[in-house]
Amino acid sequence: MISENLKSDPDKSCEQLELLSTVLQEFSTSLDIDTTLQHVTNLVKQYLDAEGVSLFLLENDDQNLVCRVCASSWDITGEKLSCSEGIVGRALREGKTQLVRDAGADPDFYQGVDEHSGAVTKSILCAPMLLKDCQVGVLEAINKKTATGLFDEHDKNLLTILANTAAMAIHNAQMADELVFQERTRRELELAREIQAALLPENSADYDIYGVNIPARMVSGDFYDHFQLDDGRIYFGLGDVSGKSINASLLMAKTTSLFRCLGKQLTAPGALLSVINNELYANSTHGMFVTMVAGIYDTKTNHITMVNAGHQPPLQVRKNGDIISPEAGSIPLGIMPDVVFEEYRLDNEGSDLYLFTDGLTECWVQRDQQLGDEGVREIIRKFSDINPADRLHAIVRSATKWKREHTGYLYDDVTMMLISATGEKA
Repeated sequence: MISENLKSDPDKSCEQLELLSTVLQEFSTSLDIDTTLQHVTNLVKQYLDAEGVSLFLLENDDQNLVCRVCASSWDITGEKLSCSEGIVGRALREGKTQLVRDAGADPDFYQGVDEHSGAVTKSILCAPMLLKDCQVGVLEAINKKTATGLFDEHDKNLLTILANTAAMAIHNAQMADELVFQERTRRELELAREIQAALLPENSADYDIYGVNIPARMVSGDFYDHFQLDDGRIYFGLGDVSGKSINASLLMAKTTSLFRCLGKQLTAPGALLSVINNELYANSTHGMFVTMVAGIYDTKTNHITMVNAGHQPPLQVRKNGDIISPEAGSIPLGIMPDVVFEEYRLDNEGSDLYLFTDGLTECWVQRDQQLGDEGVREIIRKFSDINPADRLHAIVRSATKWKREHTGYLYDDVTMMLISATGEKA
C-alpha cells in the first residue's frame, strides 16, 4: 500500500512515512501505553484532518468494544458497543477497513453514540486492529474536515497500517503487564509462604512432638502447631482447610492463630474448638470449613486428651506393634454454630501417635492407586526404626515419590505430626 501511495502522490506518502515513523517511535519508547495511545490518536486526528479519532478495545471475553482513548471535541471515552453493533463492529467482524462516505445511509450505522455525545457523524473511516489471528480492537476516524468532507484511499491505507501497528503495541503492552502481574503474584506468594512457614513451630528439645508440612502449591491450607502450657502440658493441633486457594491459606492462618492464642486460656480441647468453631462460622465465607484434631499431652503421665472435628482419625502405634485408630469425632469447624465437641482420652505410654491430613492417604503410589488408609499403616511400619525427628520426612518422601517423579507436583498438601512416647530421642 505504501508503494502504491508513493507512485500516486510522493509528497503525501512522505508525510505518511513521517507519521508512521513518529508513531512507531512513540510505541517503542513509551512505558505508559495509555498516554501513548492518547498521543497517537491526537497525531492521527491532526494528520487525517478529522473531527474525531477514537480507539476501541475488546473487553468482556471479546463481546464488547470499549472506547479506551478519544481525540475530539466530544469525549466518548468509556463508551461501550456490542461487537454486533455499528460500523465499528462490522470492521472487526469482517476484518477489513470500512470507508463510509454517508454514515446516515449505511444500515449498520449506530446512532446511539451520537445521541449520547452530541456528535453528528457524517463520514466514517475505521480499521480493525489485528495481530495475525488475534483481534485487539478498532481505530476509528469520523468527519473529514475538507470541502468534500470525505476520507480517501490514502487515508484508508494509512489508518489500516496505523491500526495494525497499534495492535502490536497494545498486545506487547498487555503481555508485559501480564508478566509484571505474574512476577508480583509470585513474590507475594513467596512472602505468604514465608509467613506461613513462620507460623509453624520448630521441634522442641523439651518434648517429643514433631511435624512436617509439604504444600502442594506455593501456599498451604494445612497447618499444625504445638506449644507448652505453664503447667508443663503440651497443646497440639493439626488441621486442613477446605480448598487450595489463597482464601484457604488465609483461613489457615486465622485458625492457627486462634488456636495458639485461645489455647493459652482454654485448657479443655473441646471448649477451645467450640470457641474457634463459632468464630469461623461467624466470619468465614464461600462455605469454607476446617477439619481439625487437637489435644493436650501430659508428658508426665503420657495421657492425651483429644478432640476431633471432622478430621482424618489419628493412628496410634503401640509398643507391641498394634495400630489402633480412635474413631471419635464431630463435624468440621465453621459449618454450624454452638457445636459441642466430645473429648476422649488416650494412653500413649510407650506408643507413637500419628496425626495427618488426607493429603497423605490420597498420595498416588501408582497411576491408578492411592496410598489409602492401609498404605499409611504400611509406610509407618516401614520407617518405624528411624528416629522420630527424621521419621516423618522419610514417610512423606516415600509417600509422595511417585507423584513427584511422574508429574512434578502434588495434588494436595501433605501434613503430619508425631507425638512420641517411646523414649527414643532424635
